[in-house]
Amino acid sequence: MSKTNKLLISVDVEEFDIPMEFGGHVPLHEQLSVSHSGLMSVLELFEKYQVRATFFVTAYWAQHYPELIRQLAIRHEVASHAYYHSSFEPAHLEGSRLALTEITGMPVNGFRMPRLKPVSTASLLSAGYLYDSSLNPTWLPGRYNNWDKPRTPFVENGLWVMPSSVSPLCRYPIFWLSIKNMPGVVTRHFSNTILRKDRLLSCYFHPWELADLSSYQLPAYIRRVSGSKMQQRLSSFLRYLQQKGEFCTHIEWLREQGQY
Repeated sequence: MSKTNKLLISVDVEEFDIPMEFGGHVPLHEQLSVSHSGLMSVLELFEKYQVRATFFVTAYWAQHYPELIRQLAIRHEVASHAYYHSSFEPAHLEGSRLALTEITGMPVNGFRMPRLKPVSTASLLSAGYLYDSSLNPTWLPGRYNNWDKPRTPFVENGLWVMPSSVSPLCRYPIFWLSIKNMPGVVTRHFSNTILRKDRLLSCYFHPWELADLSSYQLPAYIRRVSGSKMQQRLSSFLRYLQQKGEFCTHIEWLREQGQY
C-alpha cells in the first residue's frame, strides 16, 4: 500500500438549480449552460495542476454533453450523481448508471446522492454500485448532522462508503462551502491536520461555483465568492495540494486498498 498522501478531488456536475431552493428561477437551458461554462474553467485548472478527479454527473446533464463526458472519462473517473438533480425515484439509481456507462463506454462504479441525501446501501448494491460518496460526517445545522459517522472510508452492509473529509476532534469540513467562505490559511491548516492523521483528503465542489453568480437570487455565502474569485481561490488550494500528495480517483484509491 502506498505511503503517499492521497488527494481525492470530486466535482458534482449537475443542473444549476440551486437558486430555486431560495425562490429564484433559472430556465433549464441556462441550468445546463452555467454548469458547462464553470466546468470548462474547472478543466483548465485541473490541466494546470495535473489533477485527476472523480466527476459525479447527473445522467440528464451528461446526455446534453455526451462528447465532453466521454473526454472526461479518458483521464478522470465518471460516477453517478443520480438521473436528475431535483427529482429522484429508486429506478434512477440503476438508470443513471446505465446511461453514463453507455455514454462513456466504461464502468460506472460510484454514486453520490444530490444534496447528500441518505440512500440505502442495499439499493445501491442492487443497482450495481461499488461505493457511495454521499456522506459528509460533520455537523451543520439544517442539512448535515453526521457527527456520529466515521470520518474515513468504511464498509457498510457490503458497500464502501467514502465520506467527504472532516478534521479529527472538531470535525471541521473541507468542502465547497468552507473553501469558498473561509480564509485560505484556515482551509490549509485543517487540510494539513486531516492529511497528518488520515493520509487522505477528500473534498468536493461544483462547476457552477466558477461561473459568475452575482445576478442570481442566492445567499451571499454562495454568491459572493464565485466566478473569477472562486477560480482564484480554487487555484490557490489546488496549488497547495499539489505539494501535499498525489491526486487520484475514488475507484483508484479503493483498488490501492486491495478492493475490486
